[in-house]
Amino acid sequence: MTDPILDVRDLCVDLRGGSRIVEDISLSVTPGQTVCLVGESGSGKSMIANAIMDLLPGSLLAVSRGQIRFHGADLRLCGHRALRELRGRRISMIFQDPMSALNPVRRIRTQFDEVFSAHGVEPEGGREARMLELLELAHLPTPRRILDAFPFELSGGQRQRVMISMAMALNPDLLIADEPTTALDVTTQAQILQLIAELQRAFGTGVLFITHDFGVVAEIADRVVVLRHGKIVEQGPLDEILRAPRAAYTRTLIDAVPAWNPRAGGLSTPALVSARALGKVFKGGATALDEVSMDLLAGETLGIVGESGSGKSTLAKCLIGLEEPDHGGIVMDGTDITALPAAQKRLRRHRMQMVFQDPTAALNPRHMIGRTLADVLKVNGCARPDLRARALALLDDVRLDRRLIDRFPHELSGGQRQRVCIARALAANPEVLIADEALSALDVSVQKQMLALFQDLKEARDLAILFITHDLRVAAEICDHVVVMRHGGVVARGTPEAVLAAGRHPYVEELLAAIPGQDWFPAGGAAAARGAGRCAI
Repeated sequence: MTDPILDVRDLCVDLRGGSRIVEDISLSVTPGQTVCLVGESGSGKSMIANAIMDLLPGSLLAVSRGQIRFHGADLRLCGHRALRELRGRRISMIFQDPMSALNPVRRIRTQFDEVFSAHGVEPEGGREARMLELLELAHLPTPRRILDAFPFELSGGQRQRVMISMAMALNPDLLIADEPTTALDVTTQAQILQLIAELQRAFGTGVLFITHDFGVVAEIADRVVVLRHGKIVEQGPLDEILRAPRAAYTRTLIDAVPAWNPRAGGLSTPALVSARALGKVFKGGATALDEVSMDLLAGETLGIVGESGSGKSTLAKCLIGLEEPDHGGIVMDGTDITALPAAQKRLRRHRMQMVFQDPTAALNPRHMIGRTLADVLKVNGCARPDLRARALALLDDVRLDRRLIDRFPHELSGGQRQRVCIARALAANPEVLIADEALSALDVSVQKQMLALFQDLKEARDLAILFITHDLRVAAEICDHVVVMRHGGVVARGTPEAVLAAGRHPYVEELLAAIPGQDWFPAGGAAAARGAGRCAI
C-alpha cells in the first residue's frame, strides 16, 4: 500500500474560548489520488484546508487536537520557518476567487516571479522559460502577453489558470484546491478540471479538492469525504458513495444536482419587454452585443445561456439602464425606452429590477438589512412609519427569519445574503426580475431552494423573470423559453425542449458536453438514452 502524502487524524478546530468548529476529522491523500471534500457552506471544508496550510486566523481560531502528517512529519510540531518552506513548494493551494488572491496592481510576471524568489529556486533554463512552459501547460493563449498583463485584464478562467500555474510551479507533492471552479461557466470549469487532472498526471501530485457540487465530485474524485457541521458524515470510494450513500445528508446533496427534464411548452402571452437589434461595442473594439433581439413575455421565465463573455450580463445591463446600447431599441408598452429623456427612464426603472451574481459585493457592508430594504421602499413611495413593517414582510416573502433585519451582511450566509438581494429587488414592486448568475456561487442544495423561491415569487407576484445562467441543465428545468448566446450574438432560441432537441446547434452541444459528472448525472443525449433521468444511485 502506498504511503499517504497527507494523513490527517482526529483534527479539531475551536474558536478561542468558544465552541468547536471542526471535530475529529480523519482523512488521507496518496500520490496521484484526488480526494474530494464535499459539503455545504459552513460545513468546515475551507477550515480544514486552512488548518493544513496553517492559515487559520490565530486570534480567532486554533487547532486544539489531532495530527496533520505530511510525509509522516506532524506539521503541528513544525516551526513557522519550516512551514514557510513547505507552503508553495511542497504543498500548494488554489483559492476560490483568483481576483482576491492576485495583487491587482502588479503584473502577472512579477507575482509569478515571487514564487521562485520566496523559495530561492532557479529553474533549469531560467524563470521566464519555466513561467511560459507552465502557462502553455495551462492552455493559456499568448503566454507572453499573459505575463505582462494585470489581473483585471484577464477573464475569470484565465486568472484561475494563472493561479494553478503558480501553484504547480515548484512541482508540489500536494495540491489543495478550495472551490476553484465554483463561479466559472461550465466550459471554463470543464477546462480547469481537465487541466488539474493533466498536471496531476504529469507531476504525480495528490489533490485535496473542496467542492459543494456532486457533479464535479463524480467527474474527478477517487475518494469522497462528506462533511456537515464540521463533522464527517461518511467517506469512501467514489463508486461506493454515489451508488449506495449511507447518510441521508449525502443523498440530499446528490439529489440537489439538477435532473435532466427540459420543458416542452412555452407561454404565448404578450411581450412585456422586447430587445430589438441591440448592439454594443466596448472601448478597444470588443463586441459585447451583435444585433441581439429577444422577447420577455408576461409571466414567463426566459433563460439567457452562454459562457462568460457571451454578452449575457451586458444585455441585462442594457435592459435595466446600467449600460446604453450603441444602437437598437428596448420596447416596453409599445414605447422605445432608449429614446426617452433620463427623467422618464427613471420613472420606469422600478418596473425592472436586478439580482446580481455576488451578493456580498451587491450589499453595503455598513448598512443593516433593515436599512438596505427601507432605502428602496422609501425611494418608491413608502411612508416612513410603514418602512419596518414592509421590510419585515419582504423578509417573509423570501423566507428569511425576521430577526435578520437588524443584522449586517457579513453576519449572514451566502444564501441568506442572496435572499436579501431578492427582497431588495422586490421592494420596488417590479414587473420584471432579472437574475444575473444569481445562483452560480451558491451550494447546489441552496441553489435548489432558490430556484423554488423564484418560482413561488413569480406565481405570487405575477412576475416575468429573465434568468441568466451558464448552466443549460438549470435553464432547461425552470425556463419557458431559452436564448443561447455566444460572442455577443444569439445562436439558438426556443423552448428548452426545442433548443436541446436532436440536431441542436454545435455550441449547444458544446455546453452540454461540458456539464461535469455525466457518467452519473447524464444530460442531453446521454440522458435521453437513459430515459431522460439520472443514474440509479
